[in-house]
Amino acid sequence: MAKKEFKYRGKTLEELKKLSLEDFTKLIPARERRSLKRGFTEEEKKLLKKIRAWKEGSKPIRTHVREMIILPEMVGKEIAVHNGKDWNIVKVKPEMIAMRLGDFSITRKPVKHSGPGIGATRSTKFVSAK
Repeated sequence: MAKKEFKYRGKTLEELKKLSLEDFTKLIPARERRSLKRGFTEEEKKLLKKIRAWKEGSKPIRTHVREMIILPEMVGKEIAVHNGKDWNIVKVKPEMIAMRLGDFSITRKPVKHSGPGIGATRSTKFVSAK
């Protein structure tokens, strides 16, 4: 069975890359469309400039701009997104188009509960701490 070709709203990745920003904004959801219609912030413009200059195999681009919307030209790039503590490397795939970079770099760790500690239950109250 052949691998299914990627399409976003009926357009292939190559067709999406050829679209102008105005035409691309017509395809994406309302929240992202409104954000792009307002224009890019200075930080987003700097990030786009770095992304366009990035070469395959070089270090990932580091950024704090978590609210940047993933555009078709970003597909295939490696971006290190800061989550408040670490840099999470995000390899941009076609399925990520029109989402935000911060969606792929979670800021909170999942809670992992273990067994209760000493003194947490009545039976451990009289156990020595050694």
